[in-house]
Amino acid sequence: MASLPRTPAFSLEGKRALVTGAGRGIGVACAAALAQAGAHVVVAARSEGEIQAVAASIRDEGGSAEALVLDVGDAAGVRATLAAQPSFDILVNNAGTNRPKPFAQVTEEDYDAVLGLNLKAAFFVAQAVADGMVAAGRGGSLIHMSSQMGHVGGPNRTLYCASKWGLEGLNKAMALDLAPHGIRSNTICPTFIETPLTKPFFENPDFLASVLAKIKLGRLGRVEDLMGAVVFLASDASSLMTGTAMVIDGGWTAD
Repeated sequence: MASLPRTPAFSLEGKRALVTGAGRGIGVACAAALAQAGAHVVVAARSEGEIQAVAASIRDEGGSAEALVLDVGDAAGVRATLAAQPSFDILVNNAGTNRPKPFAQVTEEDYDAVLGLNLKAAFFVAQAVADGMVAAGRGGSLIHMSSQMGHVGGPNRTLYCASKWGLEGLNKAMALDLAPHGIRSNTICPTFIETPLTKPFFENPDFLASVLAKIKLGRLGRVEDLMGAVVFLASDASSLMTGTAMVIDGGWTAD
């Protein structure tokens, strides 16, 4: 009888995960996915009430979670706060923002807000978490929430595209620097995902029609569409993946 290979474990039992921007939308889904796979999840954001509620909901379902108030825009504060935490095995670098407007109307304040959160904050959160991983010597997985807009352009999204293309480049270079330590770095690149934050945009029928025309599978994304990818990239099932992107876009970038 043939000896069959065994599927690598998707279980995250015994792992410790940090999810930023975890108070709502995609961040909540990422935290739930990791907890359901067995990880202890630290849900982080500035909004204490929201993250306390998320952590409580995870615990109510039998998972393990705690809330951590964290302003990812304060690099020094991030480093100090995370240095006081036990090291993490998994990071979901999810905090982000967008200010859609025509290129000619973008202000310096808009630029600083979008690039500051989507790229600068992501850089220094990853750096602080990776430092802990290196010191612990266990390896780890960094997962950055990018976008299909890190691979294509989009109208009224110069800042968002700049930040996500930058994040894609950062991810590749970070993967090279951290590979000797057994730390992997990858991105997830969703299409338009329906969340409480994005739902008002889709109430504009012209905008909704323009989006659905690009998504070949014919529907908006749901947060559940990203949960499997998060668990996969966090787990041993993706142990040979680093410096690459998982594009979950319903076919948007296929043509």
